[in-house]
Amino acid sequence: MPQEIELKLALAEDGPDLLLAQPLLRQAPERLALANTYFDTPRGELEAARMALRLRRTDAGWVQTLKTAGQSHGGLSRRGEWEWPVAGDSLDLTRLATLPPMAALPVDLLERLAPRFTTDFRRRRWLLDWQGSRIELALDEGEVRAGERRAAIRELELELKEGDPAALWQLAERLAESVPLRPANASKAARGAALLAGRWALPEGGDALALEARALAALDALDDSGDATFLAEAQRAYARLAALDTTDASTQRLARRLAQALDNDWTTDAGRDALALARHLHG
Repeated sequence: MPQEIELKLALAEDGPDLLLAQPLLRQAPERLALANTYFDTPRGELEAARMALRLRRTDAGWVQTLKTAGQSHGGLSRRGEWEWPVAGDSLDLTRLATLPPMAALPVDLLERLAPRFTTDFRRRRWLLDWQGSRIELALDEGEVRAGERRAAIRELELELKEGDPAALWQLAERLAESVPLRPANASKAARGAALLAGRWALPEGGDALALEARALAALDALDDSGDATFLAEAQRAYARLAALDTTDASTQRLARRLAQALDNDWTTDAGRDALALARHLHG
């Protein structure tokens, strides 16, 4: 199965400008304008199956992509991905029907697919040789649109092209020295679906992994909804993680600092702590 391994990072408002000042990115990037339409049934059956189907318009033509959720923890995701060019702005249902993930879905689902939301953004992309690995670094700026609702896109994606996934963490930690950022679990598709529904569900907390996932989901929801109750939820999740007697001292210390950091604007110190916690738990 084709697999994508990437580390997704959310940026503060000044994050893109600070990122572009990095010596690592002194070479001119590839620039892309990407317009994406996501499809699902009216009942959201692809979302329920943890899949995302999109048509993307690029300068070179149209591309259709199906992604499966796979695993996403601490910003690092491993997921199935099938992508191919299409002739125009209509879905290629024939090939879509042949893909393995579609076999478990109702046979009439293809007939009920319709546009649900869009993501339009500018991408700047670099290919970096880092710690013996090859990494695509993509800076995305734009917005998610679902009906009348809007949410800003300010994302950094580090995708492993060749080598060791540990190199993704190492590069992120290097950038976090001067760029305020944090791990983000929510894909653009998940963000669009939540914006369309006007509901941001948080995973249940429990053990250390679940509490960290709940904190990151709350921060993602805060960014897209503007609802301050999600800030309080993130603080509580980190505080509960810091209080767990089943975790080691490093996890407790980092979680305690993050709970306190949320009283202020997100800083590079908070970003380094969030990355350190995610790598410690998942890396």
